[in-house]
Amino acid sequence: MLLTRLLIALIPTILIEWGVLLMLGERQRRVLWASVLINVLTNVPLNLYAIHYGISPIGIAVGETLVVAVEAMGYYWLIRDFRKALVYSFLCNAISFLIGCLVQLLFLLIRNMFIHF
Repeated sequence: MLLTRLLIALIPTILIEWGVLLMLGERQRRVLWASVLINVLTNVPLNLYAIHYGISPIGIAVGETLVVAVEAMGYYWLIRDFRKALVYSFLCNAISFLIGCLVQLLFLLIRNMFIHF
């Protein structure tokens, strides 16, 4: 159950962030594959924390800020361009976070539609 929940969060995040990197013009395989490792190192701990302790809007903001910082360092280590690393990290995380929020809202809407019928 826990592994399933983590994978449900991790796999779409990886796919979305790969898409964002590709749209930003990134074609280096080592950067694309490193994004998988970077996401495992950031997404899994953040979701474990959220699952076990819950998370408030402030907690989400703090957690996502830490994730952006850690991922930016990971990208910087590979591409040696701080601005580009920060843009990659910020856009990847912002877009995957917003898509995740939209998907959750859609599921709630659908669930509520079926509950009322």
